[in-house]
Amino acid sequence: MTVTIIVHGGAKTISDDKAKANITGCLAAVKAGWEILQQGGDATDAVEAAIRILESDPTFNSSIGATLDIEGKVYLDAAIMESRDLRWGAVAAVNHISHPISVARRILEEKSRFLVAEGAERFALKHGCEMCEPNNLISEEQQQVWEQERIPEDRAATVGCVALDRHGNLAAGTSTGGLENQPAGRVGDTALVGCGLYADSRGACSTTGDGESVIPVVLAKTAVDLLSSDAASADGSVSCHPEEAAKKAIEALKQRVPGEAGCILLDRNGRIGWAYNSQDMAVAYMSEELQEPAAFTCKDDHLAKI
Repeated sequence: MTVTIIVHGGAKTISDDKAKANITGCLAAVKAGWEILQQGGDATDAVEAAIRILESDPTFNSSIGATLDIEGKVYLDAAIMESRDLRWGAVAAVNHISHPISVARRILEEKSRFLVAEGAERFALKHGCEMCEPNNLISEEQQQVWEQERIPEDRAATVGCVALDRHGNLAAGTSTGGLENQPAGRVGDTALVGCGLYADSRGACSTTGDGESVIPVVLAKTAVDLLSSDAASADGSVSCHPEEAAKKAIEALKQRVPGEAGCILLDRNGRIGWAYNSQDMAVAYMSEELQEPAAFTCKDDHLAKI
């Protein structure tokens, strides 16, 4: 078993002028999570820490810099899950919370459940989570996109993280601001266990892409199931490499529904994999086998270094 962490900044088209920002942001997130893992910390702590970094970076579509809906408002969704006891927590349709991943984590600690809108925000306030005004979540770039009524080719995308700690615990987390000009009240896959994220004793997965495509194929759970030759095996045996399992999961999506998607996948041995059918996908990872974190915006770049 190898202690490992991997993050993604979304499956999307990344323009040349935004490649550096995507790499820098993903590396910062990996380093934040890795510091916790290196000190013997819990995978769930590492995932939360990594995603908080991405939520604070307007390069990504999670908190600061989230996309605006058709009414010019920002609404956030996030969830976190751990293999230990299959605990999870999720929030959706919130816009007074600075770090929705931390609220999801707080829910996980109290009782696995999915809280939305004002109910989720009251929970966050009661438990001392960081609150904000909705306008503080709107970046200048996203405001301009909304005012110009356009969907940029290099649009921001959902973020996520999966990690394995030295105790063998796996965790997955995902956070998003949704889609540009989405209908009021729309919620995608990000906060749905099995779709936007999943973690059990075999592996952990975080997804990204078009929620309406990810949901019907239950992408995160599908990817984890593909890790084992028998998804219902009593011992949870893992036979398929995460790289192959991720590819098969994305291929299954492509064959059944239209839309772009991607996933990062980690098995209980600490092996990593990711796949996507968009032009690019920002990814960074670190493990005990590496001297320093690696980061990429394109799979071809990663393969060229292997």
